[in-house]
Amino acid sequence: MSRIGKAPVEIPKGVKVAVNAGSVTVEGPLGKLEHSVHPAVAVAMDQGSSVLTVTRTGDHRVARSVHGLTRALVANMVEGVSKGYEKKLEIVGVGYLAAIQKNVLQLRVGFANELQVPIPPGLTVTCPDQTHISIKGIDKQLVGQFAAEVRALRKPEPYKGKGIRYEAEQVRRKAGKAVTK
Repeated sequence: MSRIGKAPVEIPKGVKVAVNAGSVTVEGPLGKLEHSVHPAVAVAMDQGSSVLTVTRTGDHRVARSVHGLTRALVANMVEGVSKGYEKKLEIVGVGYLAAIQKNVLQLRVGFANELQVPIPPGLTVTCPDQTHISIKGIDKQLVGQFAAEVRALRKPEPYKGKGIRYEAEQVRRKAGKAVTK
């Protein structure tokens, strides 16, 4: 039995959950999310105690693998519409900076041209200053994916540490070739 899958999902006040035949819809103060459920698992809502449970229909391999995944996705949806998700990026390097122009994130990170990254709908991207980027949204996957794509444009290099990194990320530094003796 999946330890993650059998744990119930607590639904906070102000969040509405609708369970249909093949989908789960979660609506809260920050927005609305929908997820189609695999037929190998069943999602049930207990109205009295406002708890959502995920059970699997069989004991075959696909049902076991999707059980915990479905519970985690539904829990992430509930947390997303109630609190939201945020990733913070930091830009390190002389002359490296970020700015937002309309719906485009502009990055100057040491290339000959400025990088233009379109911001996907459903995300709020802000630059409190020129060296920090804050990505907020209700969909955990979308927030994490966009943050990873922006970081991949100029990963932190190990010699000087220049590049785009997550806010609390520790970059492992190497000694240069000058330290031979």
